[in-house]
Amino acid sequence: EGIAALIESAEKLPFTFGVAASSCVPESPFASAGAAFGTDDVRRLIEEFGAIGVAEVMNYPAVINGDPMFRDIIATAGWRRVDGHAPGLRGNQLDAYIAAGVESDHETFTPAEAHEKRQKGMWVFLRQGSVCQDLVELLPSVVKHGPMGSSFCTDDREPDLLRDEGHLNHCIRLAVGAGQEVIDAFSTASYFPAMYHNFFHLGQLGPGYQADVVVFDSLEGFVPKMVLQKGRVVAREGRILDGVVPQTSPPQSLYNRVNLHHVPTADELTIEPPANGMANVIGVKSGTVRTTALKLDLTDPANDIARIAVVERHKATGGVTNAFVTGFGYDVDCAVASTVAHDSHHMIVVGTNKEDMAQAANILKDIGGGLVLVSEGKELARVEMPIAGLMSDERAEIVAEKAGRLVAAMKACGCNLNNANMQHSLLALVVIPELRISDEGLI
Repeated sequence: EGIAALIESAEKLPFTFGVAASSCVPESPFASAGAAFGTDDVRRLIEEFGAIGVAEVMNYPAVINGDPMFRDIIATAGWRRVDGHAPGLRGNQLDAYIAAGVESDHETFTPAEAHEKRQKGMWVFLRQGSVCQDLVELLPSVVKHGPMGSSFCTDDREPDLLRDEGHLNHCIRLAVGAGQEVIDAFSTASYFPAMYHNFFHLGQLGPGYQADVVVFDSLEGFVPKMVLQKGRVVAREGRILDGVVPQTSPPQSLYNRVNLHHVPTADELTIEPPANGMANVIGVKSGTVRTTALKLDLTDPANDIARIAVVERHKATGGVTNAFVTGFGYDVDCAVASTVAHDSHHMIVVGTNKEDMAQAANILKDIGGGLVLVSEGKELARVEMPIAGLMSDERAEIVAEKAGRLVAAMKACGCNLNNANMQHSLLALVVIPELRISDEGLI
């Protein structure tokens, strides 16, 4: 239902888009989502909704071990593309993953890994998002061996960064600054991704190609002067022209999707430390989506320990899982709650005390989802996301302003992670090493 609504809305936009069929719902056997997709669901998205391929196959252990369902899901793509999601995968396991039919990856960790994947024919997407910022580190392989089989990628980029830094033009800016030729950077942003996704009418300027064109006054800073889509001017001087984007209302059925059994109490959002003080702790680091699996003394104040809880919010089971996390650096009592918690999107709460955590959870239930920060009993910032608890129904500039205020409030509470609210939302993504939390526990 949600995918259908997005497709219907996007078809009206001055934007050439393609939807890839979700291959991993839930993303792993160690998490439960609001729904479960099988082969028939993926096939329906391709045949009835025109999906351009199969989206990132995150459960790479299942693929490597020959899981029959994933063999079938990959086969549904036919001639279409199959996107991958294989952080750190190398050697024989990478060979098995590629041989199964997966063609790309955006979760590459090191230049050596990028080189191996490209040598073996896999497309490598160089990512520059809000948290994962690997483009410059992985670029030398592309500079040395050419841009074929590569593309820029921004999975994921927050609205305030889109406003302040840009999107793919920011990737071009970084790549050229790191030594890539301008024409190769433009190709990596346009021609090669068009080729990869079988958009053969895009990616070049010439007779017979669709006129999706970005016009620059100069190549200093790569700031678009004018944008055309299908030959029509849709933006000038960084502003979309009036009347170009139609007003679209989301289906009312996508609202009120924070379905809690009850709002968790403060005592439900915490567990007591073990008698010896030692516990498994999720380690968060700036600049990467990767976490570390740590064993730390919770009684040692130098360890910067916060509490983390996942509250089931799709089927009102009442389930709550609790653990500990380090790396946020909070130096005052506070809590951040979010219903954006990739990929199953339960409510995730991180805080230094259970009372603020409970208050933050209660606010999210009342507003229908989003992100909120509470400190010492006072709400400091929020971003309302009432559409499925995942999307705002306000204008982009308003959302960007609210997201910026949330990050600033997290920083004021002592957090120095780059784009900390995105870091927060990824702590439940159990398909990325080393340690995560889902509604079923620590993974």
